[in-house]
Amino acid sequence: MDNMATKTITISLDAYERLRAKKTSNESFTDIILKLTRKKNTLDYIRSLKPSTELGDNIEKAMRRTRKAKLREVGFQ
Repeated sequence: MDNMATKTITISLDAYERLRAKKTSNESFTDIILKLTRKKNTLDYIRSLKPSTELGDNIEKAMRRTRKAKLREVGFQ
């Protein structure tokens, strides 16, 4: 990172262990903190979840219902 300033923070051992568990070998703690605290949209959230057959099935059902929905014309005055 360019011109990285440093700041010392104090966190509990439990918080440190959880943070360390999220980190991969090629990520810094800064990388993981930025990743965990960035604004997420729904798709980012879904991508962050562990693979789940139940979630996939529910998404497919919702998509089928959305495709079958009838759109109606609304007149504005």
